[in-house]
Amino acid sequence: MTAPDVVVFDYGTGNVHSAVKALEEAGANVELTGNRRRAQEADGLLVPGVGAFAAVIDALRASHGDEVIDRRLAGGRPVLGICVGMQVLFERGVEHGLESEGLGEWPGTVDVLKADVVPHMGWNTVEAPEGSALFDGLRDERFYFVHSYAAQDWTLDVVPPFPKPRVTWAEHGTRFIAAVENGPLSATQFHPEKSGRAGIQLLRNWIGTL
Repeated sequence: MTAPDVVVFDYGTGNVHSAVKALEEAGANVELTGNRRRAQEADGLLVPGVGAFAAVIDALRASHGDEVIDRRLAGGRPVLGICVGMQVLFERGVEHGLESEGLGEWPGTVDVLKADVVPHMGWNTVEAPEGSALFDGLRDERFYFVHSYAAQDWTLDVVPPFPKPRVTWAEHGTRFIAAVENGPLSATQFHPEKSGRAGIQLLRNWIGTL
């Protein structure tokens, strides 16, 4: 059986090389590229993101990554966002009083965590829903987070026959969204590529859906 073909989209931000290595360990054929045609045609697309919301969304739009994501999702082709690559999928982000428009795939605002200690840095458990494909076999595992901002509400209403998105939560001072599985679009606030065996298994689970 041929391994799925996954592109890690290189648009000038994010810890891309560790993501490539983790996907390879999880069993994918991986290419790191900013080529839109390759990103469009691959079995799976991983969108990394590290840094400020505004900088990531600007870099993504400058590389036409927003168009690639839209076209893939319109065709039901899987996309996985990681860290700020998840945050920019929401409608907007607010950092230091600056509001930036996100990709709007999901309603909601990414805002600073309401916690005594920020950033939230280190290992944490998550609350995954029943039927989660990403977290299959990973109940009670811990994942590695590095972030000061997060989406803290889920307001998307889905009308049948469309399946209800599966939302995974974590807590640091307040509850926040740790992962979403919404048809072909999935995302994690934590870093699977920094989460050891559990992170590799999560990526393997995602690759298994491609």
